[in-house]
Amino acid sequence: MSVSSFISYLAFEKKYSPHTIKAYKKDIKEFVAFCETEYQIKTIDHVEYGMIRSWIVALVDRGISNRSVNRKITSLKSYFKFLLKVEKIETNPLAKHKALKMAKKVEIPFSEEEMNQLLYEIPFDDNFEGIRDRLIIELFYATGMRRSELINLKVKDLDLNNKTLKVIGKRNKERIIPVLEKTALLFKEYFLLRDALEKTDDFVFLNGTGNKIYETLVYRVINGYFSRVSTKIKKSPHILRHTFATHMLNKGADLNAVKELLGHSSLASTQVYTHNSIAELKKVHAMAHPRSKK
Repeated sequence: MSVSSFISYLAFEKKYSPHTIKAYKKDIKEFVAFCETEYQIKTIDHVEYGMIRSWIVALVDRGISNRSVNRKITSLKSYFKFLLKVEKIETNPLAKHKALKMAKKVEIPFSEEEMNQLLYEIPFDDNFEGIRDRLIIELFYATGMRRSELINLKVKDLDLNNKTLKVIGKRNKERIIPVLEKTALLFKEYFLLRDALEKTDDFVFLNGTGNKIYETLVYRVINGYFSRVSTKIKKSPHILRHTFATHMLNKGADLNAVKELLGHSSLASTQVYTHNSIAELKKVHAMAHPRSKK
């Protein structure tokens, strides 16, 4: 069974993103090359777990992080599951494999004070770029959308009269997100300036020449503005998404509701944001409970 059949399966049936497919293909080709060198076999359809284990050891010896090794093994595991599905193998050599342990990745959200300082005290230029940058920050914080979702947002996806917008998330899953009144007003202000540009497409967020914005521009906007109010090491669109989820939970939002807003496929993905809300609950509990020390 050729790897190309698996790649087609990921693209057309699983609807994985081009970036994910590229990573899977690279990982599998790397393992194939290892098997050719170490075991003189050119097909990995019937490899044994011992061979995979040898590859893992070789990767770790090269200084590859446990996180990256686990990602590569995830690619292989998906390939073997595919081979089981099409009945090319009878057992998955990775069926009992346990992922390498990883240090917990702590991502610290922006505080409410930092958000208020940025949105109410830091001046934004009163021009196209300034209004656009403020809208980008407001939209991330008000909706929790992903960077790719914001970049690919189209004018037809907005319904400002009903204060909703539509995004296409991972695996082409569509969801509707409510828009706050303040954000809707900022959209209208932005469109007055956007309409004056010579546009090449229908994407909402454009650069000064009328072209669709790109990932590094969005990162620079977030990092640049938050550097003025925060000393946190990581200042990225993802941290702003993390901030949205944490602040919503801190204010008592239902975990399932936050899950739907974020576009997560399972609660497990959303629960990583609960540690901050639990810390907030502990603080409120300590302050309010009669038995706590005053």
